[in-house]
Amino acid sequence: MGADFVIRGGTVVDGTGAPSRRADVAVQDGRIVAIGDDLEGDRVVDASGRIVAPGFFDIHTHYDAQVFWDPGLSSSCWHGVTSVVAGNCGFSIAPTRPAQRGVIVRTLQAVEDMSEAMLNAGIDWSFETFAEYLALVERTGTILNYGCYIGHSPVRLFVMGDEGYEREATDDEIAAMREVVADGMRAGALGFASSFSANHRGDRGLPIPSRNGTREEFVALASVLGELGYGAVSYAPGVPVTWRDSYEIQPAIGRPLMWTPMLTTYPEPDYKAMMAEHAAGVAGGADVHPQITCLPLTIQLRMDNPYYFRTVPIFLELLGYDPSEFERFYRDPAWRAEAALQAPDVKPPVIWHKFLVGETEAHPELIGRDVASIARERGCTEIDVLCDLALADNLETRFIVTLSNYEDEPVIDLMRQPNAVFGQSDAGAHVSQLCDASMPTELLAHWVRDRRAFTIEEAVHKLTAELADLFGITNRGRLTVGAAADIVVFDLDTIDPGPLTRVRDLPGDEERLVADRPTGIDYVFVNGVAITENGVSLVGSMSARPGQILRADGGRS
Repeated sequence: MGADFVIRGGTVVDGTGAPSRRADVAVQDGRIVAIGDDLEGDRVVDASGRIVAPGFFDIHTHYDAQVFWDPGLSSSCWHGVTSVVAGNCGFSIAPTRPAQRGVIVRTLQAVEDMSEAMLNAGIDWSFETFAEYLALVERTGTILNYGCYIGHSPVRLFVMGDEGYEREATDDEIAAMREVVADGMRAGALGFASSFSANHRGDRGLPIPSRNGTREEFVALASVLGELGYGAVSYAPGVPVTWRDSYEIQPAIGRPLMWTPMLTTYPEPDYKAMMAEHAAGVAGGADVHPQITCLPLTIQLRMDNPYYFRTVPIFLELLGYDPSEFERFYRDPAWRAEAALQAPDVKPPVIWHKFLVGETEAHPELIGRDVASIARERGCTEIDVLCDLALADNLETRFIVTLSNYEDEPVIDLMRQPNAVFGQSDAGAHVSQLCDASMPTELLAHWVRDRRAFTIEEAVHKLTAELADLFGITNRGRLTVGAAADIVVFDLDTIDPGPLTRVRDLPGDEERLVADRPTGIDYVFVNGVAITENGVSLVGSMSARPGQILRADGGRS
């Protein structure tokens, strides 16, 4: 008897960075059983003229809640991704006691711009511990492989209750948190994640719980992984743990350490200076990996949810009110004047000539115009323009805002530096404002085919084996005999991420941006089960749940 199926005649790019070669790939019982010439199988998938590669990883997602109502984990599933990592920035939803469920929901709403109505309607709260959460996800089933960090903020709330939002931890509480982290890792967490970012304010506008922790607390919790000998650590830097600190503290942690994001203008305006400090730290022996992206950081903003501006006080105060009250502030000349004074301090820095009018019913003649030029024309501030246009459209004007990574050469420099890893898609978060789950298809289309910034072998390695290795996932990320049959077959000549579209399909009747129409992806297999076939996604119609839980404990997944 032959294999279940053979992918025949394609160019195999195996994920290791080795030169591509023409070969067949045979799959049986969800595993690769042979790679070579003239292989036989019960079914043949014609890959002539196509690239055959390992399924891609997306290591920076926020699918922790979405996994309960969307086993396909869209939009990642449409872009060749077969494995995702959730819980980033320490925003896992486990462990959580019943008393803190509302706090966790409000934190995700405030920080990751997830609707409270959506979360309340969609999360199955029949868990408390991290082990119970993973077991629930495993029983419910996923179409993609799913892994998750155990998060600093929920760990603090689990041990300290609501006081985790308010103060530093005692030595006894840190010891208790270390036990919770250890239990989560033994249950299958891929690592430990945290955030100290000034952008991350949660319930009641307070700094998220992890930001009340000290550098010593972070190292104490993260070093649990070093003691266990597996998993990876990731954090969003700020105060008291900056991105520069990572090169000093990583040896004490004892596991790979990622900080995120590294953009051309953030967290420092001089990306070359950041690169130089990173290179020096790596040369000094630090196992540190900044997360980068090949995409410009572009959001779609409305003034009924001015999330981007919340790092300055006047907008942070505004977000304490119901959106129905925003108009009275936007009409107030004194409020506008103060907002104009504070806006230059927003992070990442505002670039008004890259702040475009995207949608407006009242002023269609302004669509495509930048706010800076309109302000000059009108003799007013850019904040005046935002407020005037928004008020004319009942706050429904949509602005297209590019915040960073808007020039190719600096992006190439960031992508090609040693130890930089592709992350930062943020898939599952900020869903009304951005959708960067298309990062793999963008990398292949723009940066490999069009710009030739990477060879196909380099790019596939960075989307697969390089990321699997960070987490100690030994049976994925490579096309090799015995590996899980996570495979993507694509046409490099036609692959494209496609457009973003806005749909209303979330619990609570909420809307989101999706990237559901890429081109050039012919087949995607997860553990040997097709989720895309002949260029058509099967995710919306399939009953099978071929995904598995990804674990960093020696490759049990």
